[in-house]
Amino acid sequence: MVSTDPISDMLTRVRNAILINKNQVSLPYSKIKEDVAQILVSSGFLKSANVTEEGINKTLNIEIADADQPAVITEIKRLSSPGRRVYVQSKEIPKVKRGRGIVIVSTSQGVMAGADAKAKKLGGELICEVY
Repeated sequence: MVSTDPISDMLTRVRNAILINKNQVSLPYSKIKEDVAQILVSSGFLKSANVTEEGINKTLNIEIADADQPAVITEIKRLSSPGRRVYVQSKEIPKVKRGRGIVIVSTSQGVMAGADAKAKKLGGELICEVY
């Protein structure tokens, strides 16, 4: 089945894996999913994210946490959807949980964390918030 919103599908798979205490999840590859996963890894919310190739198919493998550790992510929520896009200027990028979480923004210079976009004075589409 083809999803109309691949980012939402990715976030739902990660959320469901956390709820059943799985530490790893695999999903179909796309560049934006990889970018979002790498931002979550660099922010410390995920342990690792890597891409594997099997023939012509690519798979994004996300490791949420170590086997004996709980997940760092408490909540992961999609902000913009295909039916209702949410765009903000750099001054309007929200803080999540007083700075304990992050917001991911798709800008003209690529996908980045909200703090990085604010520092570069770039606005864009709000993708998700994580804390």
